[in-house]
Amino acid sequence: MKKYLILFFACLLSLNLFAQEKPVKIVFDVTSDDVKVHQKAVRHVKMMSEAYPDSDFEIVVYSGALDMVLNDKSSVAEDLSKLAQDEHVTVAVCNGTMARENKDGTALLPGVKVVPDGILEIAQKQSQGWSYIKEQ
Repeated sequence: MKKYLILFFACLLSLNLFAQEKPVKIVFDVTSDDVKVHQKAVRHVKMMSEAYPDSDFEIVVYSGALDMVLNDKSSVAEDLSKLAQDEHVTVAVCNGTMARENKDGTALLPGVKVVPDGILEIAQKQSQGWSYIKEQ
């Protein structure tokens, strides 16, 4: 039993060392109004930001996903607000989507940044070498 515990911890330590090798930059595209998609996106960013603390992550919200970042409608408000406090995590929402829905910055969760256009934000990140994940 002792051998298995030592082996387990050795594997865990080696995985942790490999996981920290090179920081990454990933932008997450969230457009769905499905609460499960919102939860999944937050879970992915939370787990990855913990595993790769020197990496950068951005969640870009637009279209049907607007409720994800609204004070009175978000099903992930607590977790998203905590993520937004991490210097390596950005939560961004499309200004065009907010304008279409007659929302302003006062409706947003703390820490959510407004960008002029969600699609353009993603395109700019990709042109800077960021990886792209579409949350569905």
